[in-house]
Amino acid sequence: MPQSPRLNPIESKQEGENAGSEGRVGFRGLFENKFILGISLFSTLGGFLFGYDQGVVSNVLAIESFGAKFPAIYTNATLKGWFVSTLLLAAWFGSIVNGPVCDKIGRKVDIICNVVIFLLGSSLQAGATSSAYLFAGRAVAGLAIGSLTHVVPMYLAEISSAKIRGSLVSLQQLSITFGILVSYWLAYGTSHIGGTRCAPQISYTGALLNGRPTFDPYTDVPPGGCTGQTQASWRIPLAFQIFPALCLGIGMLFMPYSPRWLVEQGREKEALEELSRLRRKPADNHSVRIEFLEIMAEVRFAREVMKAAYPNAGPVRQVINKYLVLISSWPKSKRLIVGCLTMMFQQFMGINAIIYYAPTIFGQLGLDPNTTSLFATGVYGIVNMLATLPAIVLLDSVGRRPLLMSGAAGCFTCLAIVGSLVTVYGKDWPAHAAAARTAIVFVFIYDVNFSYSWAPIGWVIPSEIFPLHLRSTGISITTSTTWLANFVIGLVTPIMLDVGGMAYFIFAGFSLAALLTVLFFFPETKGRTLEETDAEFGDNANDREREHMERICRELGLPVRVLLNA
Repeated sequence: MPQSPRLNPIESKQEGENAGSEGRVGFRGLFENKFILGISLFSTLGGFLFGYDQGVVSNVLAIESFGAKFPAIYTNATLKGWFVSTLLLAAWFGSIVNGPVCDKIGRKVDIICNVVIFLLGSSLQAGATSSAYLFAGRAVAGLAIGSLTHVVPMYLAEISSAKIRGSLVSLQQLSITFGILVSYWLAYGTSHIGGTRCAPQISYTGALLNGRPTFDPYTDVPPGGCTGQTQASWRIPLAFQIFPALCLGIGMLFMPYSPRWLVEQGREKEALEELSRLRRKPADNHSVRIEFLEIMAEVRFAREVMKAAYPNAGPVRQVINKYLVLISSWPKSKRLIVGCLTMMFQQFMGINAIIYYAPTIFGQLGLDPNTTSLFATGVYGIVNMLATLPAIVLLDSVGRRPLLMSGAAGCFTCLAIVGSLVTVYGKDWPAHAAAARTAIVFVFIYDVNFSYSWAPIGWVIPSEIFPLHLRSTGISITTSTTWLANFVIGLVTPIMLDVGGMAYFIFAGFSLAALLTVLFFFPETKGRTLEETDAEFGDNANDREREHMERICRELGLPVRVLLNA
């Protein structure tokens, strides 16, 4: 085993006094190390893929040539829900099993492997000639996306310094919204290939929407297929996601390994070299040395704590035990409950219902389903992305709780108004144009309220509340929670949208529940050290763990307060 760069007592004292003095905090600190910023922006292509797939499915479902090829999916609300939700259910499974997988093969290799899986799934969707291929592609791509949403934020956190970790999480959310935005406008543009109608010479015979007949793929398609809009209108958007996935997979071959993972594998010399490369400083630099020792102490602490608790556990049992520890006491269970509730409310407040079915929703609110509703969906994507930007600035100054509560209150108000308008005027929007425009405006205001609050903070809180040695396991559970909730939303929303304003009232109810839950149950984690977070959750058991950590720090010559304040 290589000699680890321990600090002597004098160096330790000096580094303890200077620890944390280098570098700016938060968003401004991102630009001090262009190498880290470049790696981070590149790695968030994983988030871009997540966002793009979220957004592209909504416009594809509204394209007539897609309906002509897959009429059952186009017309059947239940089957449409399963088309959206197949990916989400697979993503839930991918995220929950990826914890031990990425611990085994490493963050970098895990990302590359999941890109290969995603390429297969995307290719199946883009080239689908039957519903079976389409659903298989959704399932395969879902496995990869679920795993990427778990491993990419973890990789970013492990290659970054503590000062900019929160801002990097915000960049991940920004990348997700950018993916949604690109998918909306790309699908809007390709929907005009060959025209916006399958067969312009054939009159619509489908069900009435806002007093006008709609496209029926069973009766409004000529014998030879569409004569206007071509299949390229939906195949191109589905195929486009192959390009950023290829970029991510090829680029990751040249990216550094996670120093923390290398230490866990006993490859300490490589870990120090990678850390030096990441920080753009020589390996014998004091700040690099102390950060390397922090990683050493953290990994050693996690290993010794789990070994002391379960001395005879084999490899499989060790993995299971990490999950059991999270429910072993109320303080740790509360952390898990807070993380899971955050991710659940993030979905059940309705944002992805609107993202997945935006053209359908705007069509129901009186806009032309072939043109105007797709354009409004593109504008919605712009608002969604721009409204995320304030979170990068406000997150560490205003705090988590105020943003979550104000966002939940705003979402509740907007959804209640839209639900009321749909219930009262939804059967005849042409006769109530003002009410229709008001409902559309409040859909956009809802988007603003959600995007600056629950959208980014939903990813931040789980990364802050778990003890160091349980963080990866805890995040895998909270990530799987968001996908399971996402699956439910994708499945039932088409059915709820067929029943007046019910969907909006249900989402409003969850928004109110989210507001009350944050008010009475969530602690404030802004600026909290690990020690202070333990106190917020009443985790007195961690006093013993802290003493254990202090002993490890002393043995490595590491200033204790550096790691406790991480």
